[in-house]
This record gives sequence, structure tokens and C-alpha cells, in this order.
Amino acid sequence: MGKLFCREIGFFYEKLKNHIKNTNNFCLTQKPTFRTIHIMNTLTGKNLLDIQSLTTEEVELICKTAKYFKDVFTRSVKSVPVLRGKTVCTLFYESSTRTRISFELAAKRLSADVINVAVSTSSVTKGESLIDTVHTLEAMNADYIVMRHGASLAPHFLSKNIKASVINAGDGNHAHPTQALLDTYSIIEKKGSLKDLTVAIVGDIIHSRVARSDMKAFKKMGAKVILCGPPTLVPDYFNQYDVEISYDFDDTIKKADVINMLRIQKERQTGAFFPSIREYHKKFALTEDRLKKCKNGVILMHPGPVNRGVEVSNKVIDSPNFIMNEQVTNGVAVRMAIFYLLAGGVPFEDVNEVQEA
Repeated sequence: MGKLFCREIGFFYEKLKNHIKNTNNFCLTQKPTFRTIHIMNTLTGKNLLDIQSLTTEEVELICKTAKYFKDVFTRSVKSVPVLRGKTVCTLFYESSTRTRISFELAAKRLSADVINVAVSTSSVTKGESLIDTVHTLEAMNADYIVMRHGASLAPHFLSKNIKASVINAGDGNHAHPTQALLDTYSIIEKKGSLKDLTVAIVGDIIHSRVARSDMKAFKKMGAKVILCGPPTLVPDYFNQYDVEISYDFDDTIKKADVINMLRIQKERQTGAFFPSIREYHKKFALTEDRLKKCKNGVILMHPGPVNRGVEVSNKVIDSPNFIMNEQVTNGVAVRMAIFYLLAGGVPFEDVNEVQEA
């Protein structure tokens, strides 16, 4: 059993290395085959804080690597020991289901030790500062800190004060880079490329870190981006991002190859941004009738959680065009790729030391 395990992992890494090194045309449609062990390409920095800090080549590298980590999900051995002996700490100051579990599962499938810090029951409730909390974790030799915080740029502050790698899992209204990367991967998986596609991001743009990261990632990969919603939720200062702004959803859906629906973030709103939920649904919800007006083969996305009957109707959610659950699956693969690449090309000689069970 141990020899078979080692041989399968060796096959996996050689194919992964050769694909990333030698493939000129980025395609996610080919089924991988496998063959031996070598060291991989890496990301240039030790942290992943936002999309603008990544080059186009690094985004492509993450997506290519994610393709092969996704294949791990269907294999008899679902884990690989590339982060064996490393410790990943998830530090979430805001509520999360998908993102936190996705990071935990990604780390565990890479054989890392995972510590989940529940802020509500930690010393933070006693007044401990952010930097002291993280220095405590660093004293325990955590190698990666996955952080979500309500304050914009909190992960950036953290990264300048500790040695561990910091991965931004969402900071205030500022950024959610791993969501943007998994959204990018999901579109490429379906369409082959983002180049010359029109992507509409619809809803509560002003409060959305996902929208800010998505638009940067999509444009970096060659897409045209339309931001759509009520004027109160899509103010005209978003023009600085070189995107189109639309307040007519019915017109927007006719142009879009991909529609990414965002939820109304009531927890971040401090005033009345539209008359009522009913009025919002009437003008900006993706309903079955509107789906019929969309392009053939349109991809419908949502970062989750979805408010059924508000921004998306139940029948649209059940449509084969709606890929939210596939985004969740792809999120694990993308985050595995990020851990792996931030590790700096983990030496795989350790794979040969796997003992026979």
C-alpha cells in the first residue's frame, strides 16, 4: 500500500511540473496523465494579500496548478504530503462557512497541521490586540496564517510584522483574492479563457470585497467587466477601475458571457440604499424570465451565501448554468495550489520517505 501511495504521488508531481513548465496554451479541458518527482515553480512573494500584487503569469500559474490539485479529489489517495510538518492557522474575525472550511480542507489535503482559532472564544475577547494574538501564534511556529478581518488592510499590517506567510481570506470592503482566483479558475474551466469575454458583476458593489478583487482579476486576464446595480450601490467613482457601469440589468444580461451575482450585504449597510427588497428584486434579481434573455451558454456565478428569492430566484439556482457549487469545489483546489506555491517549491524528496503501511 505504501509503495503504491508513493508511486501515485510521484506520477502526480512529475505531470504537474511538466504541464506548468512546458504548456504554452493555457487549457483546463485535458485529462491529466501521470509520471516522477521534481520541484515546482513558485510565487514571487511569501504572502497572498490582493490581486494587484500578482502578475498575469502568477494568476495563470495558480490556475494551472489548481487543475492538477483538483484531480486529487477523485483519486484513491485524496491527500499528498507536501506540507507535512507545516502548521496552518486560520484566524477569522468575521463569520465564514465556505472560506474557512475550504482553507482547512485544502491544508489538510496537503497534510498540514491545522489550528482553527475561534476569535469569539479567544483572548481577543479579553482585549488582546491583533499583533499580540499573531505573535503568540508565531511563537508556536505557525507557518501560514489565513486571516479574515473586518478592517481593510489588516492582513497587510500583519504581514509586515511577522515571519509567517499571510493569506488574505477577506479584509473589510477591500479584497478577497482567493475568491477572485477561484472565480477566475471556474470561468477558464468552462470557457477556456477569459480573454475577450464580457463579465457582469451585479448587486451590492460598494460593500463587496469580492467585486473589487474579481474585477481586477478578470481584467488582468483580458475580460471586459460591467458593474451593474442601483446607483447607490454602484457609485460612479468605480469608473477609475476602467470598467463599464450600468444601471439597467435587462440590458446588461444581453451582453454578458458570465454573470456574477452578489448578495445584498445588510450587515455592512448603514443606511437605506434602495426602497425595499421587493423593489430591488424587481429590477436586479436574476429570475427565470431574465435567464431566457441571456446568451446561450451563459455562466451564472455567486460567491455565496446566496439569498434565495432576493438576488437569484430558486429556479435559476437549480439551472445547469448556475455553478456556485462547482465554485466551492474549485475553491479547495485553488487554495491547495496557493499553499503549495507559497511554500516556495516544496522539495518532494520527502515523498520517497513515506513508509509502507
